[in-house]
Amino acid sequence: MDTKKPMFRRILLKLSGEALMGEQNYGIDTNVAKAVAEEIKAVQELGVEIAVVVGGGNIFRGVSKSAGNIDRGSADYIGMLATVMNAVVLQDALEKLYVFTRVMSAIDIPQLAEPFIRRRAVRHLEKKRVVIFAAGTGNPYFTTDSAAALRALEIKAEVILKATKVDGIYSADPMIDRDAIRFDKISYQQVLEKQLKVMDSSAISLCMDNNLPILVFNMTKDGNIIKAVTGDLTVGTLVGGNE
Repeated sequence: MDTKKPMFRRILLKLSGEALMGEQNYGIDTNVAKAVAEEIKAVQELGVEIAVVVGGGNIFRGVSKSAGNIDRGSADYIGMLATVMNAVVLQDALEKLYVFTRVMSAIDIPQLAEPFIRRRAVRHLEKKRVVIFAAGTGNPYFTTDSAAALRALEIKAEVILKATKVDGIYSADPMIDRDAIRFDKISYQQVLEKQLKVMDSSAISLCMDNNLPILVFNMTKDGNIIKAVTGDLTVGTLVGGNE
C-alpha cells in the first residue's frame, strides 16, 4: 500500500462523461463507475478532501453533432441534465463503498441533489464527504471545464486533476502523430498559444488569472490518482506558471 503523504489537502477531480463509457459507444458502464469510485475512496483515505466535476459527453453534448439544429442554449441545458445523471451514478458507486457523498447541482433538482451553495460545499468537504458538482455552471455557453475551474476556485482547491485517456499533454495528437512530444510541465500561456486541447480557453484563462495548477493525467491506469496526489508528476503534465 502507498505510504506516501499527499501533497494536496483539497483537490478537484475533473472527469469527462466519456470516461464513464468504458468500451461502450454510449451511456454508462457501471463497472467503470465502480473502478473510479474505488480510486476516489483510496485517495480520500489518505486524508485528501475531494470534489468532483463530471461531464455529460457520454449522453449528450451541446456542441456535438447529436445536438443537430437544437438551439445552443437549449442543447447546453440538456447537456447539464446529462451531467446530473452521471453524478447520481457516481454517487451510488461511492456510497456502495461506504463513502459519504453529496451531489450539488447548479440547476435546482431537489429530489436528486442539493443546490450549489459554496459555504455548504466547503462544509461537506471539511466533514470528509466527497462532493460531486453537477449541471456545470448552470449557464449555457460554458463547458464543464469552465465549471471545474470555477468550482475549484470557489472551494479553494489546491489543484485540478484533469482525468483523460492519455498520459499528459502532447504537442500533437499522439494517436495520430507518432512524433508527438509529451510535456512534463507547460505554462498556461503556452497552452493557449499552441491551442492545445487540454481544457477550453476560458477555463485555462481562469486558472491562469488565479494561479491554479492543472495536472492532466491518464485515468485509465489503476493508482494514477494516488500517484498524482502524492506528487508523482510522471503520471501526467503539470500546467502552471507563466514561463
